[in-house]
Amino acid sequence: MALTNEPSAARTQQILKLLGESYPNAACELVYKTPLQLLVATILSAQCTDARVNIVTKDLFKKYKTAKAFASADLAELERAIYSTGFYRNKAKNIKNACRMIVTEYGGKVPASMEELLRLPGVARKTANVILGNAYGIAAGITVDTHAHRVAQRLNLSVKKDPHLVEKDLMSVVPQEQWIAFSHQMVIHGRYTCTARAPKCSQCLLFDLCTAPVKNRA
Repeated sequence: MALTNEPSAARTQQILKLLGESYPNAACELVYKTPLQLLVATILSAQCTDARVNIVTKDLFKKYKTAKAFASADLAELERAIYSTGFYRNKAKNIKNACRMIVTEYGGKVPASMEELLRLPGVARKTANVILGNAYGIAAGITVDTHAHRVAQRLNLSVKKDPHLVEKDLMSVVPQEQWIAFSHQMVIHGRYTCTARAPKCSQCLLFDLCTAPVKNRA
């Protein structure tokens, strides 16, 4: 099958229908209570599993309860606290600097717009979409992590390599009112079924719509 970045409307609707049937309760797997906690957890989730992040944040959020607390944290102590999530130096610096900006420019509250979130250190569109969609219920875009990116390509919803361009392709074919749910469904599907290695094709309701090469399919 020839790959294009213009899937038919009927095919896209079928994909959305099947994803909805497969994951009717799909949700963010990071554990958080506030937009600030979600921001920190999402920064920590880069190149790290949500399960590991949830282990780390269980104690982290007890010690640092506000943006001001993170902003004034001893950097070495913060690094030690998040060490097991990987890339801990850069993550600690971004968390501390992002929280400093939240305190000085946003009154201690995580902003609720894409433009403002993208000003925060360590926040790109993926993180901003996670925060807006989950903490504020705002459908500003579609979350494209490594899992969603892989699924989008295998389903021929996009052939782009740049996540931002993949997001644009997805936004052009998925109704905005479905962006938040679709984001969760794509991530969960990629994480547990359409895995990078040994995808569970025999369990996948989307198997007949998949365009991945046969060698990548079980």
